[in-house]
Amino acid sequence: MSASFVPHQKPTARCVFVVSPFPRKVSTGTVVMVLFATLTLLTTSCAAETESRESASARTTKGQIIINNFSFSPKILTLSLGATATWTNRDNVPHVIASTDKRFKESAVLKPGESFSNAFVTAGTYSYFCSIHPRMTGKIIVK
Repeated sequence: MSASFVPHQKPTARCVFVVSPFPRKVSTGTVVMVLFATLTLLTTSCAAETESRESASARTTKGQIIINNFSFSPKILTLSLGATATWTNRDNVPHVIASTDKRFKESAVLKPGESFSNAFVTAGTYSYFCSIHPRMTGKIIVK
């Protein structure tokens, strides 16, 4: 019987070089600054997009205000003199539309799927809110 002795071999390590546009050593401060700048740019562009979408909605909804996810959409609606605004509750909880300065009559409790309308015959700015959820606010501008 013959036995051959094979010494234990260590696996060889492979070196892989990756060509990258990023420097090999980046300080934490640099990473933080880049992330901050990126976040700032994204936030600014998202805010501008939301603002333009809201004003576009105000022009195209013709007096329709949708209540959804505890907010009014659009938040600011511009109407012509004598036009009617209609709030429709698409949320899963009830809401009540109330004028901040009592310039129009408060709605009844709007259950999901219900609507409330009000005609605006006097020019001006009408601020309103949900009296059940006071942080929900909106504005109607009548010209």
